Amino acid sequence: MCGIVGYVGGQPAQEFLLEGLRRLEYRGYDSAGVAALTPDRRLQVRRVAGRIERLEALLAESPLEGSVGIGHTRWATHGAAVEENAHPHLGGNDVVAVVHNGVIENFHELRAELEAEGYLFRSETDTEVVAHRLAAALEQQRDEWRHRRYTTAEFLTAVVRRALSAVRGTYGLAMLFRDFPDAIVVARLGSPLVIGVGDGEHFISSDAASLAGYTDQIVYLADHQVAVVTADRLHVSHRELGRIQPSVERLELTGNQVHADGFPNFMLKEIYEQAETVANAMRGRLSDEEATAVLGGLNLRPQQLRQINRLLLTGCGTSWHAALYGEYVIEELARLPVEVEYASELRYRNPPIDSHTLVFAISQSGETADTLAALREMKRKGHPTLAICNVVGSTIAQEADGGVYLHAGPEIGVASTKAYTAQCVVLALLALYFGRLRHLSYEAGRRIIDALRHLPEAVRRTLLVDDQVRSLAEKYYTRQNFLYLGRHYNFPTALEGALKLKEISYIHAEGYPAAEMKHGPIALVDEHTPSVFIMPRGWIYEKVLSNLLEIKARGGPVIAVCLENDERTADVADDVIRVPEVDDCLQPIVNVIPLQLLAYHIAILRGCDVDKPRNLAKSVTVE
Repeated sequence: MCGIVGYVGGQPAQEFLLEGLRRLEYRGYDSAGVAALTPDRRLQVRRVAGRIERLEALLAESPLEGSVGIGHTRWATHGAAVEENAHPHLGGNDVVAVVHNGVIENFHELRAELEAEGYLFRSETDTEVVAHRLAAALEQQRDEWRHRRYTTAEFLTAVVRRALSAVRGTYGLAMLFRDFPDAIVVARLGSPLVIGVGDGEHFISSDAASLAGYTDQIVYLADHQVAVVTADRLHVSHRELGRIQPSVERLELTGNQVHADGFPNFMLKEIYEQAETVANAMRGRLSDEEATAVLGGLNLRPQQLRQINRLLLTGCGTSWHAALYGEYVIEELARLPVEVEYASELRYRNPPIDSHTLVFAISQSGETADTLAALREMKRKGHPTLAICNVVGSTIAQEADGGVYLHAGPEIGVASTKAYTAQCVVLALLALYFGRLRHLSYEAGRRIIDALRHLPEAVRRTLLVDDQVRSLAEKYYTRQNFLYLGRHYNFPTALEGALKLKEISYIHAEGYPAAEMKHGPIALVDEHTPSVFIMPRGWIYEKVLSNLLEIKARGGPVIAVCLENDERTADVADDVIRVPEVDDCLQPIVNVIPLQLLAYHIAILRGCDVDKPRNLAKSVTVE
């Protein structure tokens, strides 16, 4: 993985390939490359290790010719981040060029077979296996079809299917064939690809958002589909169904949504968008008349949902933290047992799950490989599966039985911010919905609805602490270890705050339930290790304050996120960040915002690239 682009049309391909790759930088990568077909049937390839700026400089010296091309940003899985392993890869006697997202699981045995047949490998990647198999299939198919009538699209589709017949794993592939200079061929199994439809041109990408401003007509390629794309034609076939008529959907994005709009980077822009995205997540989903949430995308009747006696929430990373928050709020409001599972573990476990369990897969991108695999395993076992995701048309959204979109807009920064708070809002809506189905009173439902409606304004007020948090970052950015501590609803907030700091500043940070400190981790406390406390209101407050004092007694500096009128915490903490008070069950959505800002400003002071942190990818499409 990580990003694929392609262009075929009447314009020089190089311009779109570079801009498309720039728009995919947020997904994380360590090398980049492009290839183009010239009208006289030559394959040109330009590749670099490192950032797209290096590729741009190379292309300035040695530009690509032609109006048919593909490009790729690579996040290393097989082989180091060096030019030899960068995509595109050539197959056979340089008759085909390939870019690939995903993992070929049996590439070792396929490579051995190809080497025995005389194919020379120039990289350590699994992708080069596909390139050479395509070259071999090209020759084999030519011999078999020599005396048959066929179209170019049918021939190329047959070549690709033959090459992939022995491949195990996942792939999103874009391919150029030297002897067919008018076409790009794309194939998908488990790794996203979209085709943008233009006027006398087509665009290819692994992310529809990168096509905003170029076209608003999109074809989402499905698993087991192969498409042959020329400037004016689109031929799509399915492994079992044969040729199909693709469904063209409208891309509901504009070019402005994938630009920073005056902010220094996408992460800060997305932190500041949260008042709007929190409102979008609940827009049209609150019913005053019924004192409940309206979630039509669940695709299950209320009678069916009343029979559910357990929820299983699964996700990875930030989405797993949102699931933990969901566990607290759903069990509190709906009195419905909830289990939270790492998606990467759920697929390989065999937990006892009864027939009245509903599974929710949570993923910002809707393409997270571990979460998708867990969802498929649950579906295979016959459980109803629903999705909470942000990207319309994503694989998880398509394969789940139903679900809820976040409506947060494209999230470009690798470290999730606005998607996390939107996930929490959707989970609060689910808690309200299931609560009203079960035991929650009309008055309690109206109270939650009122609290939700006031939430965007509370988020807007919370963002006013930005300057204060920047000053705190200047005080603490040289520290090498942080502890984040919270209880009840705010334990997931502590985990998420610690993750944000790790992801973008590369500082070691750990999140714990505050009371667990005395059971071992308190040994880490010293004058050089700040502890960030998330201070709630209500019955748990005294307990957390007691935990805070335990840290102070051992000389540890304390930063407290507390409510605006909380003077007791201000008297004992070294530094406080004051936030507005909202309903207890929604307070974590407000409390996490100063932690996002703290991580952001510390990372900036340490000279880190907050949008593209090292070693990370936005959409993790490998296990």
